[in-house]
Amino acid sequence: MTPFGKKLRELRAARGLTLKDMAAALRVTPAYLSALEHGRRGRPSFRFVQSVIGYFNIIWDEAEELERLAHLSHPRVTIDTSGLDPAATEMANRLAEEIARLSPGEIGEISTILKMRNRRGGK
Repeated sequence: MTPFGKKLRELRAARGLTLKDMAAALRVTPAYLSALEHGRRGRPSFRFVQSVIGYFNIIWDEAEELERLAHLSHPRVTIDTSGLDPAATEMANRLAEEIARLSPGEIGEISTILKMRNRRGGK
């Protein structure tokens, strides 16, 4: 499941909507919506995210958060380390090998480090 898929499912469940009804309202197939919720589809299009925002009448910060989650929801990621220090390539490869075995706490620790770095402006 992707971050966007998880949020989409939460929104749908909170309003008691079926997958079929929501798909019809958004003019997509139930199979597509299910695939998004389960992480079997890649990042949704900007247009689709805007349709979801309009459908649920989401505004301001919540809309920005949904857009952010959509951006971070590609289930198959490629990391280009060409031109970087060899340690960066090693780290990217080790992460690819180990990510399935990391605990939620360990993933949270790595995410916290990256979020703190982002808040400092990447310096």
